[in-house]
Amino acid sequence: MKRYRELMNSAKKILEQNKIADADVDAWYLLAYVTGFDRVSYLMHAEEFAPEPVQLKYMDYIHKRATHVPLQHITGTQEFMGLEFHVTEDVLIPRQDTECLVEEVLKVCNNKSVLDMCTGSGCIIISLAKLGNLTKAVGVDISDPALNIAKKNALTHGVDVTWLQSDLFEKVEGSFDIIVSNPPYIPTQMIEQLMPEVQYHEPRTALDGSEDGLIFYRKITWAMLNHLNKGGYIFYEIGHDQGKQVREILSGAGLCDIRVIKDLSGNDRIVVGKRPI
Repeated sequence: MKRYRELMNSAKKILEQNKIADADVDAWYLLAYVTGFDRVSYLMHAEEFAPEPVQLKYMDYIHKRATHVPLQHITGTQEFMGLEFHVTEDVLIPRQDTECLVEEVLKVCNNKSVLDMCTGSGCIIISLAKLGNLTKAVGVDISDPALNIAKKNALTHGVDVTWLQSDLFEKVEGSFDIIVSNPPYIPTQMIEQLMPEVQYHEPRTALDGSEDGLIFYRKITWAMLNHLNKGGYIFYEIGHDQGKQVREILSGAGLCDIRVIKDLSGNDRIVVGKRPI
């Protein structure tokens, strides 16, 4: 039997030995997940012996994390825009960078119809439906397992979203005021250089943007012209070095008022364009 403090210190060492970044943070987060402790309650109980079932469950999670299983796949959740989203290996884990995309769309989506292409967990369109005032919300993905996760998240947050399994716009009908997308944008050859948590545990179809990482920007941009209202906006999340190329793709399709917007780290992260009236 170990005291809580000893247990967490042992867990931290295991994670460090297996080259887990932020080992101390993950050791604490998983302890909090198993016990329900916050920082104050942990300090109050740190020198008490942890019950055996707690120790077994905690160390099981620690050993999973030591094999580079993402923390979010162990807990099954990820916070995004202040909301909790269910995640599995079938969807890309929502990231803070994408919150910048949602925040930009929220500035112009009041009383508008919005389509989210490559929706994954649904975190973008669900956040917009929950925090904005949309007249219509549609989430599209080619993956049926991903859409099942998105539907579960929509039910959790009590929002009305129409879900559509489609290869991009193949089955999309009608037009929208705003189209938003965080498509696969990592060049194929770069995937093998990603951290193991991403390379081996997140869906490749949500990562692989073909040889130059830009294929989905080209496909979506030209196809969306049949589904974007005049005066409507297209919003993309992009890789940090793709601003110039995606701007040129939108310009070549006849969009105007094109802007590249940086994230909180100062990297290019969003490209927005407008369809002329």
